[in-house]
Amino acid sequence: MAILVSGGAGYIGSHTCVELIETGHTPIVVDNLYNSSAKSLERVKEITGVAVKFYEGDVRDEALLRKIFA
Repeated sequence: MAILVSGGAGYIGSHTCVELIETGHTPIVVDNLYNSSAKSLERVKEITGVAVKFYEGDVRDEALLRKIFA
């Protein structure tokens, strides 16, 4: 199951992505990188071997969310 992770490039979000992957889910990350770094998603890939789909942006951006859910 694909799961949208808001703030997935942050500390808690990246750890959540690892757990989701390890339980068979597919995280899709939306993060504006205000208080996080895309490097954390590189570390998620190092740990799990899975590249997480990442969208840089704000979850309040309706057009971005429509693009993701399309």
